[in-house]
Amino acid sequence: MPYMAYCLDKAGALEIRMANRPKHVEYLTSYNDKLLFAGPLLDEKEAMIGSLLVLDVADRAEMDKFLANDPYAKAGLFRSVSVHGVKKAFPK
Repeated sequence: MPYMAYCLDKAGALEIRMANRPKHVEYLTSYNDKLLFAGPLLDEKEAMIGSLLVLDVADRAEMDKFLANDPYAKAGLFRSVSVHGVKKAFPK
């Protein structure tokens, strides 16, 4: 089942994001078979303020495990993470 994670960075955490980005990208690459979408959230000035991740995983527990092991999470980048199951409706 697909799950999405909406992750918002702590204020002033761009340095944490950039320092951990190579490990984060490597980690995402290891999930290429389950990763449907991943990218940074941007503010009105196109500065990175968070992440949006969508994975097709077996269950919420697998999504939680993925998120807990993300180098960004381990570095304490996020101030909040919301996870929801999703269903693709369009395009068909």
